[in-house]
Amino acid sequence: MRIGVVTFPGSLDDGDAARAARIAGAEVVRLWHGDPDLHGVDGVVLPGGFSYGDALRCGAIARFAPVMETIIDAARGGLPVLGICNGFQILCEAHLLPGALTRNQHLHFRNRDQWLRVEAAGTAWTNRFTAGQEILIPVKNGEGCFVADEKTLDALEAEGRIVARYIRGNPNGSQRDIAGITNEAGNVVGIMPHPEHAVEALTGPSLDGLGFFTSVLQALAGASADGQRAGGQQ
Repeated sequence: MRIGVVTFPGSLDDGDAARAARIAGAEVVRLWHGDPDLHGVDGVVLPGGFSYGDALRCGAIARFAPVMETIIDAARGGLPVLGICNGFQILCEAHLLPGALTRNQHLHFRNRDQWLRVEAAGTAWTNRFTAGQEILIPVKNGEGCFVADEKTLDALEAEGRIVARYIRGNPNGSQRDIAGITNEAGNVVGIMPHPEHAVEALTGPSLDGLGFFTSVLQALAGASADGQRAGGQQ
């Protein structure tokens, strides 16, 4: 399976995201922000960093990059897309996910290993986890506070679209301890902590982040198998 990793001006973790996808078993395709062609990828990762220097708002300019115009259309058509940290901010700015990521309530940058509880294990990016599973992956953000109006928050709860919550401490003040959410179809996921930094024992606090990348390969393999079965029945 071919997983594309986008590089924007100011991306910091595109190399780490590419490495994580490669460790999971994917063929990695590097995508450039100015090129609208996705080069036949089966899924996309929007990495962490400071796209366009976080001018205006985090992710506000990246949302209009040529590659994003293509990704938005493809995501609405079912392409799996994972936004990590700044990538999560971009997904919200692109209205592929609701809500917004604002300045941490305590106004300080947070960089630490963070426990999460996986809430939704049915998405393209979390199917290798079990609901209620606790995982440890790093968090590093200054604008990681997820906010939304009460109606949106209630809908996310009712529809099972909260992917993960912070436990054993909320690092940024996110409403309802939300660390990640998904769209209604489950193919688009935004996560504020960094699973790509928890895929190797040498450098990560755990291997828990690898599940996000193996999950999408599992989802794509399942979709391919379903397509082959459907084709055989015609």
